[in-house]
Parts: sequence; C-alpha cells; structure tokens
Amino acid sequence: MADRAGLIRVDVVIAMPGSAWNASLELPHGATVADAAAAIERTAGCPQIAAEAIRAKRVGVFGRRVDDDFVLGDGDRLELYRPLTADPKEARRRRAARPG
Repeated sequence: MADRAGLIRVDVVIAMPGSAWNASLELPHGATVADAAAAIERTAGCPQIAAEAIRAKRVGVFGRRVDDDFVLGDGDRLELYRPLTADPKEARRRRAARPG
C-alpha cells in the first residue's frame, strides 16, 4: 500500500460489456470520493462511461454506494457503475412469466 509522504492508494474499476477498465490512484490521506473523481477525469485513457458515472454519482466502495463526501482509505476499491439497461422489476416479471 502507498503510505509514503501521507498518500493512500485507491483502485478504480468500471465493468463494461465485454471488458473492464481499472486504474490506481495515489491520493492524500483524507481524500474523498469527489477528490478521486477529479483525479480520475484527469487520468489518461479514462473512458467516457467512467466520466459519466462520476457526474451521475453512480459510485461505490467495495459494492456499497457512497456519496461524494465519503472519505477513502488506503486500499479501497472505488467502483464506477454503469446505468441500468433494463428495469430490474420488469426483468423479474418477464422471467417469472416464462414457463418452466
């Protein structure tokens, strides 16, 4: 982990259809999700879908949704979520309606 000079290391991931994008950030202790979002948008190769997830506040840490003011810790995995392509309730209804 990055503990030199008061830095923490945060892994950033976004799952896309058929692939995934990830990056590692070194941020100062006490950095928030908003601080990480600003750093992500400056990262070379950041996909457009990641920037959209940040602006739409679709982010979480280890699978738990968090707000912009959430303070990150060393070793956290910041996840950027894609928009839903189908309504989960409607998809469940369609599956339940199928025979078998």
